[in-house]
Amino acid sequence: MSPRKIIIDTDPGQDDAVAILLALASPEDIEVLGITAVAGNVPLPLTTRNARIICELAGRTDVAVYAGCDAPLKRPLVTAEHVHGKTGLDGPVLPEPTMPLAEGHAVDFIIETLLAEPEGTVTLCPLGPLTNIAAALEKAPEIAARVQEIVLMGGAYFEVGNITPAAEFNIYVDPEAADIVLKSGIKITVMPLDVTHKALVTKARNDAFRALGTPVGVAVAEMTDFFERFDKEKYGSAGAPLHDPCVTAYVIKPELFTGRHINVEIETGSELTLGMTVADWWGVTDRAPNATFMGDIDAAGFFDLLTERLGRL
Repeated sequence: MSPRKIIIDTDPGQDDAVAILLALASPEDIEVLGITAVAGNVPLPLTTRNARIICELAGRTDVAVYAGCDAPLKRPLVTAEHVHGKTGLDGPVLPEPTMPLAEGHAVDFIIETLLAEPEGTVTLCPLGPLTNIAAALEKAPEIAARVQEIVLMGGAYFEVGNITPAAEFNIYVDPEAADIVLKSGIKITVMPLDVTHKALVTKARNDAFRALGTPVGVAVAEMTDFFERFDKEKYGSAGAPLHDPCVTAYVIKPELFTGRHINVEIETGSELTLGMTVADWWGVTDRAPNATFMGDIDAAGFFDLLTERLGRL
């Protein structure tokens, strides 16, 4: 089977960085057509910087990185330096990028790529707020019919919220964008906190990254060393959840995940539950299913895949 063509839409973030590295290490499974940066974990100048740093770390300066939206569709930007550090990639000491940003806006790149590639052959992989994806759908509604699938990290149901009591960060930052995407009619697979909180970087798993002995392996270990301090203190867990690599792993090996095709709605009006992903897991409404909402992961298989692929870089 030929590699799956994807566009990675991202706001790096240490876990975004690992997701990008996994994709770039898997050319037999994934062809990265480009990386589009969005404001989220940190502001846009830093997410564009961090995406290029990761491409250079992987030795893949051929991958174009585009700057996208610097704020949500209708709201002020909320960021997450308290988790990811002031740069978004705190932990390892990595050189400033030398590769330039690609010319043009990320939203235009998404639209032009979907119109140029054969219909149903490009998967969008958003790892942050859905601003760029929603902006593209609003600017060129005809692209919806051309997308093969959207595989996104965002939302939560049983794990509730990580930025508010009700909302997961990516959806909370731009709930209007998430609402547009979930109502687009595109085939959607959601990796919520319910799954990603089961993909924990324990000490043994992080030691395996470090034992690769490569710049990539050591950098990934140092990244997870940094941001796990926040999660271990917050959740009392054995390690940090690797949220975003679940998206890339699903594209490579979907059998690692199980979930349900259900209705998922986004709360955009309530101050109390703004950004909540209201997932009809038990089928108690008559609302039509619009997304496959993942509920479980083979964590051992996930980390085996991740460690093997990162070892290639």
